[in-house]
Amino acid sequence: MVHGEAWTLKEFFVYPNEYIYWTIQIVMYPFMTGLVAGAFVLSSLYHVFGVKELKGIARFSLVFSFALLPVAMLPLMLHLQQPQRGIEVMMTPHFTSAIAAFGIVFSTYGMIVASELWFVYRVHFVETVLELKALRDRTVFQQLQLLLFSALTLGAMDISHEAIEADERAVKKLAAAGIPVACFLHGYAGFIFGSVKANALWMTPLMPVIFICSAVVSGIALCILTYIVTMEIRKLLANWKAQKYPELPTAQELKSAETHVVTMTSKYLLMFMVAAITLELLDLIFRGYTAVKSWDILRSVIYERDFVNIFVIQYGMGNLLPFFMFLVPGLTIRRAVIGSALVLLGVFMMRWNVVIGGQAFSSSLSGFMHYHMPIWPDDLETYKEGLMGALTVAVVPFCIFWVLNKVMPVFKETH
Repeated sequence: MVHGEAWTLKEFFVYPNEYIYWTIQIVMYPFMTGLVAGAFVLSSLYHVFGVKELKGIARFSLVFSFALLPVAMLPLMLHLQQPQRGIEVMMTPHFTSAIAAFGIVFSTYGMIVASELWFVYRVHFVETVLELKALRDRTVFQQLQLLLFSALTLGAMDISHEAIEADERAVKKLAAAGIPVACFLHGYAGFIFGSVKANALWMTPLMPVIFICSAVVSGIALCILTYIVTMEIRKLLANWKAQKYPELPTAQELKSAETHVVTMTSKYLLMFMVAAITLELLDLIFRGYTAVKSWDILRSVIYERDFVNIFVIQYGMGNLLPFFMFLVPGLTIRRAVIGSALVLLGVFMMRWNVVIGGQAFSSSLSGFMHYHMPIWPDDLETYKEGLMGALTVAVVPFCIFWVLNKVMPVFKETH
């Protein structure tokens, strides 16, 4: 069976060798890389620009960005017919193509985030090592902890005031250098689509900029949503441990901190949402105004066949509705959860409409193709290119974040 034949339905005049080759995994690919870039930009607003209101979520978003980073390549690896050759992009990077340049950008960004995390948590590593060394009878688990944190210190045990200030300066420089790299990491995904001259829907110079703006929106929304969930778990634990550990923060204190952080972060989410919506509408208006040769087929796709996906789900539910939910004064935690989830839905549908909608019409400009996503896998191919493969990609970063939080606690007060 030809790749794509299992989930492609054809209508009218479509060439025999045309199928929906780029499926849900290619939708997840720019969506996940956008979350990486957006979460890092949110943390950099505090580290670089000194936005004090974001201090409570800056470290959280930085660790979450690092947890999302390994998953950025996972959709591509699941989509490849020869995944064992995917490592060649990382081992032999060059700038002859956008995909090949991914190896350099991804490696550079990974080193920047890892270095920034080390400077942020170096004091925590050293303090943990000193606490474990002070124990006389260490368990096997504590001994393994000592070995791990001793390795993470890299031998830098100085936690004097001057050393901590040097760490802070290094964090600021790395965060400043990481902002353009993070934007380029996701902007090149839009560049891949925008440079495909054979596809009328993708060929626009605004595509990289639209991808970057929507990436920041999705990253901030995911950080707000995940932050609220983790804070709610902390409040439940605080109620449970209130009598045994009185030194821990109370649920009321956690609720106050949670509301303050979410309220301040939502203001920056609104700013980037305005930029993203403006660019998307500008691109749509420009296409209609120029009305090039392919506009007839594009108009039938945008305003007829994909009308619900684009104008109802993406713009209506994913942009306008959460925009007004965040804009109304007196933001509540429940409203923030619903609004953040709708923002993520809108960004995901934008990726869906670009990737799937761009393949919905034939190169003959006289036929259409429909993608029916496999829900329950019949074999490995339908698992990778179906709902189960997409859910696998979505769950993995949260598992990584849980592990990273054990080593780099996001809510621990650091210098």
